[in-house]
Amino acid sequence: MRVVAFVPARGGSKRVPGKNIRVLAGHPMLAYTLSAARASDVFGDLVVSTDDETTAAVARHYGAEVPFLRPVELARDSSPDIEWVEFTLRELERLGRTYDAFSILRPTSPFRLPRTIRRAWELFAPRRDADSLRAVEKCRQHPGKMWVLEGNLMRPLLRDGPVNPPWHSMPYQALPPVYAQNASLEIAWTATVGRTRTIAGEHVVPFITEGYEGFDINDPHDWWLAEELVRRHEASLPAVDRTPYQP
Repeated sequence: MRVVAFVPARGGSKRVPGKNIRVLAGHPMLAYTLSAARASDVFGDLVVSTDDETTAAVARHYGAEVPFLRPVELARDSSPDIEWVEFTLRELERLGRTYDAFSILRPTSPFRLPRTIRRAWELFAPRRDADSLRAVEKCRQHPGKMWVLEGNLMRPLLRDGPVNPPWHSMPYQALPPVYAQNASLEIAWTATVGRTRTIAGEHVVPFITEGYEGFDINDPHDWWLAEELVRRHEASLPAVDRTPYQP
């Protein structure tokens, strides 16, 4: 099987400017995802999708390739993943490169380790009955306790639960388990994109992350917490076998 890792790393970020290449514990954050992908021994190719030349230079330094830049219109805050995935697969095919499966590894999850990726691939690879795999974790804010505002009143988001007592009046431990997706990783058969024009399809295998594998950096507080987790040795970053990038 030919498997490729796609690492989406746009140049723009409003909440944490330049976060994909911002230095965390001595290396640009992007370096940890690239190092984990290479060390996992799952992928034949490692491709970074970016619209930014500086990010491309960082990616190449840490062992990835950037065979082309992502068009600006596919790199907006609101751009759905399927657009840049379709573009990337199409452009690679024009270069004579096709793949059976692909994984999306987002740089904002720096604590994803090589063994995390291997564990996910070993779970997904035999599943020809599935379209994709997605990382999830047990939700902290249960949807059974969420509300929708309607004028000056509100109603439960979920209406199909029990009546007496309703979910919103039950302790968390008594509620049915619900899982939320995180940014750690996704894997899909390439055929899923062509058949469903989605990156997930209809039959999705759950990959339950452990510890900080699914930690995602989205805002300044997340960045501060990531630095603290590293400083306190509470979370491990993948080993990086390259010298720190120097512009």
